[in-house]
Amino acid sequence: MTDSPPPIDPATTQPDTAEKRITEILRTEQDGPGSNVLSFASLENVSVRNGHAHISLVTSRDDAPRIEPLRPHVEAAIAKLPGMTGATISLTAHRATTPPPANAPQAPAGAGHRPFNLGEKRGSASSRHPAETLLPGVKAVVAVASGKGGVGKSTTAVNLATGLAKLGLKTGLLDADIYGPSLPRMLGRSTRPEVIDGRIIPIEAWGLTSMSIGYLVDENQAMIWRGPMVMGALTQFLGEVDWGELDVLVIDMPPGTGDAQLTLAQKLGAKLARGGAVIVSTPQDIALLDARRGVAMFERMETPILGVVENMSYFCCPNCNHRTELFGHGGAKEEAERSGVPFLGEIPLLADIRASADDGTPIILSAPNSEAARAYTALAGTIAKALKDRT
Repeated sequence: MTDSPPPIDPATTQPDTAEKRITEILRTEQDGPGSNVLSFASLENVSVRNGHAHISLVTSRDDAPRIEPLRPHVEAAIAKLPGMTGATISLTAHRATTPPPANAPQAPAGAGHRPFNLGEKRGSASSRHPAETLLPGVKAVVAVASGKGGVGKSTTAVNLATGLAKLGLKTGLLDADIYGPSLPRMLGRSTRPEVIDGRIIPIEAWGLTSMSIGYLVDENQAMIWRGPMVMGALTQFLGEVDWGELDVLVIDMPPGTGDAQLTLAQKLGAKLARGGAVIVSTPQDIALLDARRGVAMFERMETPILGVVENMSYFCCPNCNHRTELFGHGGAKEEAERSGVPFLGEIPLLADIRASADDGTPIILSAPNSEAARAYTALAGTIAKALKDRT
């Protein structure tokens, strides 16, 4: 696998028309000395979603400032094309490196690229947004995590955030899973965020504000990014999104215990200390092994553990109400007791939970009297009380 961009989807971008016209504008819009955008950058990718064109350019740190004066004129010109409603230009900068020895192995194509924020002339995302300046209006952060994928972490995060909002807390929800963003589908939103005065405006849904890479790229586009690019994007979501004043920001963490988890825990130490981590697991032993690693990681990062949730705890037949423990039962509670952390409750395995997520309405709202909604409401109440005690 390489870092090259995914192929353009003809169904959405119409390469014979949109891409050619956009490329022509990039070549014809000039500054005073007669240079155009493609004098300082190369075209990496063009995609069009709901009439909005997203153009990715590869440039150097030295050349990026030369593009900035041209950017608003080029975006405006692209927006005037037939069928277009707007345009956004993103830059990817290649870090300068010391030339390797002649006999050194070559780096893979695309290595060293990172997201480059428009309007910034130099410096990495981390240097632009030191940890102490992130989320200034957010009182506390709750990280919803799991040691592995497929345990219902994102569904839990969405319903927890919605439940906290129902309780009156000003709540935000950040989808930190760059490779597999699911938040737009689960919230039933596909609007591209606006950028006002250099700040990204989060998308509102169901009483909370939200942000996901899924709002910025086509849902069929694969995010073929290396670690530094992911870290840069996450830092930008924390530092360049206008979250405003929030009682709590719920972060749907990517699965596992890798770079993203460590980076977020390090950067949000103080905010996490006033919130904490919720570990989601299914009851079977193989999932609990990974949940144990998740608990250990947050403990090592000195992040408070709010507790463990047992998801898919049992299945109730919708016809006869017979209860079946498909993945075993009680394993997460036993693991919580073994680890000395709170047990936050059981979430049943129900078809309605899956259907509500696919339909874009959290089940805590679509079926508030259901068994699942009651479980999520209890979870939200427990977390809200813990946040009140910490803040």
